[in-house]
Amino acid sequence: MTWTETLRTGWSAIRTHVMRSTLTVLGILIGIAAVILTVGLGLGTQKDVSDQISALGSNLLIVRPGSSTDSSGMRGGFGTGTTLTRADAEALASDVNAPDVAGVAAEKSSGASVEAGDTNWTTQVVGTTTSWLDVRGREVASGEFFTAADEESGAAVVVLGPETATELFGTTRVVGQTVTVDGTDLQVVGVLAAAGASGDSDLDDVAVVPMSTAADTLFGGTDRNAVSTIYLQAESSDALGAAYQEAQQTLLALHGITDADSADFTINSQDALVSTATAVYRTLTVLLTGIAALSLLVGGIGVMNIMLVSVTERTREIGLRKALGAPPWAIRRQFLVEAGVLGLGGGVLGAVLGIVGARVLPGLLDTSVVVSGAAVAGSIVVALAIGLVFGVYPATRAARLAPIDALRAE
Repeated sequence: MTWTETLRTGWSAIRTHVMRSTLTVLGILIGIAAVILTVGLGLGTQKDVSDQISALGSNLLIVRPGSSTDSSGMRGGFGTGTTLTRADAEALASDVNAPDVAGVAAEKSSGASVEAGDTNWTTQVVGTTTSWLDVRGREVASGEFFTAADEESGAAVVVLGPETATELFGTTRVVGQTVTVDGTDLQVVGVLAAAGASGDSDLDDVAVVPMSTAADTLFGGTDRNAVSTIYLQAESSDALGAAYQEAQQTLLALHGITDADSADFTINSQDALVSTATAVYRTLTVLLTGIAALSLLVGGIGVMNIMLVSVTERTREIGLRKALGAPPWAIRRQFLVEAGVLGLGGGVLGAVLGIVGARVLPGLLDTSVVVSGAAVAGSIVVALAIGLVFGVYPATRAARLAPIDALRAE
């Protein structure tokens, strides 16, 4: 019997029991779709995290007030204290203290209500310096950023994020308009280019003002010199380690702390954030892939069961073929082909379902799903392999049937 005849016979046997074959394929289909979506969610989430962290800027170190150490030894900032000051930022900007730091931008931020006419919008108001634009890797889409003179004089000016500008003014030209922040009128001098989201914060929903304006006019209080975050831009990615050490030593000295474990600040790097997030999502992906693999195992067992039933039902057919001279390998090949077709069918349909799901899920979960061509191809190959592996025992059992016993079967 040729391969063409074997395939034709196998397809005919599968079509004879459509419902049974469909249920058998269903287990593999669900498993393959789950694997593709799980891997896609893992890759997509990793991409989202990387994009969000990259949106903060390049070669960044992020210094926040307060510190904590978890069970793994990783330090994390509370970000609620007032242990960082504008003087700290100025010291870090010194080439003497931190020669591997290319730029420093301190932030003093707080949520506030911004009004434009009858429109009211709550956003994050950030007081900072002129270096913020370069250090954070942001650009101005229209108008201009505030100047050093504005910062020096505490000018009543503001640069809006694109989302904030749209919420307040719609499609109206924004530059030159006036907004009110907690009772203080500010002139809009520019609108930032879109940057997207970073973690829980929307980088496009922000109002940026000179540090002096934020400290002396908007926020005031007893902590006028306190800052919420200091962003450090290293000279290059290779200089991140040196910049970290320089920043740590400078701040420890300024704060009169001799033991780094007692530091009242926390320094995080982009690499550390990416590595931590990647490790978490990699673990989650492995767990979900394991669950999907169990589904594939159940599908494989289903293929074996259906093939054993098929061997029992076709015992006389097997005996007749053997009596007419069919060798055992031909019988074995026949049933292996049928098992392979079931596995391959489930793999292809599962891949289609996975690809469709990858297009639908982002809209439901607000996350990216990256479908890898290698994952799709690999999943189909795995499905075919499952069909063949779980079809070996039934095929071998059929090949070993004695012709005379098979012909006597009812």
